[in-house]
Amino acid sequence: MTGDDALMLIDETGRITEWLPSAEELFGRSATEAVGQHIAALMGEVATVDAWCRERLSNGPPPVVVQPVIRDASVAWEVLRQAESTTDADLAILAAMFTQSPMSLAVLDPGLRVVRLNTATRRLLDTPPEHVLGQRLTEALVFEEPDTAEAVARRVLKDGEPALNQLFRGAQAPGLPKRIYALSFVRLENSRAEVLGLVVSAIDVTDREVGRQRLAVLESVRARVGQHLDVVAVCDEFVDTVVPDFSGIAIMEVVEDVVRGETPPLAPVNGDLPLRRAAFRGPLSAYPVGDVRPLPYGTPFSRVLSDLRPRLVPVEKDSLWVSADPVRAEAIHRSRAHSLIVAPLALRGEVLGVASFYRHQDEDPFTEEDLALASDVCAHAALCVDNARRFAREQTIAATLHRRLLPRHPEPQTTVEITPLHLPSPQGGGSWFDVIALPGARTALVTGDVDGHGVAAATTMGRLRTAIHALAALNLPPDELLAQLSDTTVRLAAERAALPPSDPLRREPLTAACGIAVYNPVDRTCTIACAGLPQPVAVFPDGRSVTLPVPAGPFLGSAGDEPFPATTVDLPEGSTLAMGTSLLAEKVLSPTGPLRPLLDHGSGQRLPDLCDTLAYAVENGGRTEESLMLLARTGALPASQVLDRPLPHDPTAAPIARKEARRRLEMWGVDEETASTTELVVSELVGNAVRYGAAPLRLRLILDRMLTCEVSDGAMSAPLVKHARTVDESGRGLFIVAHLAELWGVQYHAEGKTIWAEQPTGHAQGDEFG
Repeated sequence: MTGDDALMLIDETGRITEWLPSAEELFGRSATEAVGQHIAALMGEVATVDAWCRERLSNGPPPVVVQPVIRDASVAWEVLRQAESTTDADLAILAAMFTQSPMSLAVLDPGLRVVRLNTATRRLLDTPPEHVLGQRLTEALVFEEPDTAEAVARRVLKDGEPALNQLFRGAQAPGLPKRIYALSFVRLENSRAEVLGLVVSAIDVTDREVGRQRLAVLESVRARVGQHLDVVAVCDEFVDTVVPDFSGIAIMEVVEDVVRGETPPLAPVNGDLPLRRAAFRGPLSAYPVGDVRPLPYGTPFSRVLSDLRPRLVPVEKDSLWVSADPVRAEAIHRSRAHSLIVAPLALRGEVLGVASFYRHQDEDPFTEEDLALASDVCAHAALCVDNARRFAREQTIAATLHRRLLPRHPEPQTTVEITPLHLPSPQGGGSWFDVIALPGARTALVTGDVDGHGVAAATTMGRLRTAIHALAALNLPPDELLAQLSDTTVRLAAERAALPPSDPLRREPLTAACGIAVYNPVDRTCTIACAGLPQPVAVFPDGRSVTLPVPAGPFLGSAGDEPFPATTVDLPEGSTLAMGTSLLAEKVLSPTGPLRPLLDHGSGQRLPDLCDTLAYAVENGGRTEESLMLLARTGALPASQVLDRPLPHDPTAAPIARKEARRRLEMWGVDEETASTTELVVSELVGNAVRYGAAPLRLRLILDRMLTCEVSDGAMSAPLVKHARTVDESGRGLFIVAHLAELWGVQYHAEGKTIWAEQPTGHAQGDEFG
């Protein structure tokens, strides 16, 4: 005992073991007289002591304070001189706190041993005080993390800074249910700032914290589940969110048709309905994730799918439903699960699946409040699963529509080898390509892209592709064709803007890009124009690669009247032309693209092999968006299959043209009927050019898949088909051509125009052409 306020120490039997000089001064007895005496015998002369007190402290309380202390592992009582500032109010407050306060209070000595408890603490512990006094705090209350609680207490004891409302999970005694307590630690000091111990207050906040935790789980599920529009991904998000905050084990099993985007069945469902184990979190799974099987009959899982009512099920070894699925029963036993909630994933009476939650090992069993929470989180999960199902369905429709609108097998061209590289995205897209045969053995190569995903992008792509085919039949040059296609895009955008305000497509801008290259195998040239696509690349037979100087035109349908400038380049036989959408062009077509070397060294490769090489490299790079590239390797039309002859601008032109045509048709082995028809077409076209055109005149016959007759002149006047009267001796030229030829038309160029006519090639029996 130390300090000026210490008087004496009394053992458990009431005998005085220490008597300090301050006690001699206060009570007028020596240590020899006091030590060993019983306190009752010493203070038997109550009147004398009372008189002494009245003499020194008029109208005040007795000038001593008694408090328990630990001495040699036993409780003793220390008698202290009462501070002069202590009043009746102070004592009344202390008495109320230790006898009437609902808050649990415990006084700890510097060794963190319990020396005093209030009444509320005794009721909380439900144990006699003598069993607690002298114990350490972590012995009196069973903590889940005793070291943490003791560390907090020692820090407060050392620093003096109170630690308030520290949450700890523990039990009143071993084997009892665990509760959550808010503990506050405050250091005790006397008037001389000497540390006497700690006062620990405890409040049982289990109900409050469990309610707060349930609310946090619900908010977390609403915030985190549904970030992805994929059924399996949504299930993964859900089990990640509820484990371990709600349960130690969670399982999501989804109807297999729902995973594929099909319409879910109505409840009650058939017992053989297959479900996929979409997600699992926990220590041990009965079946692997991805396993598809019906749920066993006669279990809570099958019952939930019948009436869509969630269930709180105790897990007992002798339960009948456990034996219905031995594999699941074994997993439950090994994971030490003891409480189960089964809840349906349903929306509008449609069954999407079932969710199972297990608590195992030392986790508290589920309660009815937990069952209500499980119903709420599963309702949100069902909504997210259904959204993902609908998106999967739309993806399937969009992908199918996209595939149907693309040319599955482009028609082979005699002078161009075509290999498309199409890498569709999971969301679908609006990229497309086309290969269109044009008059004069020419070929139009088209690549395009509509921004966006889904059905809207696919249908817009289909409408633009149809427009290109219609415009290509007019034999327009690439720049004029893009201008007409841009006008079509403007009309489509206006239709979209006129949709009802509730239609989400109305708020999506229509952005489309297109590139067109027309290859002429006779001249070995290629005319290219682009609208919003990157510049194409040509790889020549000698291995040189060049980014072609094609001006970047605006996107289709963009505001303004910007032109789509066209560029004509020479492409020798065996050259490879690469045209692509922006995403793939960044990697392959750009001079600094990481895959450009693969294209540069592809001149010696077969075109399908080069396409595969690029596809492997792009896939390895983690592609996430749709990409498309069209690879075309050029050929030349042999000179023996072309007649190119200048003609005089006078009446002799027609006989010369007929004679040259007859001779060349005989060389090609064309049958007599086709040769006669061709002679007549040549004669009429040349006659019209002499009569209405201007010099120079030129005749060209081209034998390819079709037999083409072209007559060029220097006039820009438009040809007109006349319906001549019976008595008229002229004016029937183009009318006859239109009836004899399968297709005919006019193409304008800087030096004049060319009128062309096509008809099927007719060959004498046994003849072939190269």
